[in-house]
Amino acid sequence: MPDPLGPLFDALESINGELTGFAARLARLEDAGAVRGAAKTGGSGEEGGSDSARVPGAPVVWHKVKEEERTELWDEFTAWVIRMADTYELTTEQLPHACWWEHGAVVAELTALWTGWESAYVNEDDAAAGPYLWHDAWSRGIERIGRSWLGECTNGYHQAKSRTVWGTDPAYRKKIIEAGPPGVRSGGPTNPTAA
Repeated sequence: MPDPLGPLFDALESINGELTGFAARLARLEDAGAVRGAAKTGGSGEEGGSDSARVPGAPVVWHKVKEEERTELWDEFTAWVIRMADTYELTTEQLPHACWWEHGAVVAELTALWTGWESAYVNEDDAAAGPYLWHDAWSRGIERIGRSWLGECTNGYHQAKSRTVWGTDPAYRKKIIEAGPPGVRSGGPTNPTAA
């Protein structure tokens, strides 16, 4: 006669195998987190250690990168942009060859694509979906960059956009702060029918 508890033991053995797999993956993720934490703290446990190394895929905020690290990081980033432009055969309508680095929004978009690429291709635990998702982001990012030019820099020469720089006028910011959020004005509600 077959053991009536056999299917139960088989199910428990299967669950145990899954839990073992999850535990192993969790251990790998914790190890990766410890490496990132050590890089962030410089291995000393204190934020901002002097010998910190950037983990591939970690976000880059250019104005916060330490001066001594900026040149090397910029060289690495520039090499990546040039390699991707050649690999994906970008046209000047997609990424102006003469001046992409002179446009902060373009550098920010490309930096996000770069760190996403590192994340997709360096992370061995998620090798299946990461590259596919990165290509989707690349396609959308390059489309956004191309739309932002409005033809100004695609002729091979840098054309500064005709615009007002918002961040150079402290009176402008003060005026907005004093006005307060919509619907909250000193004379009562802005919509008299809302009362």
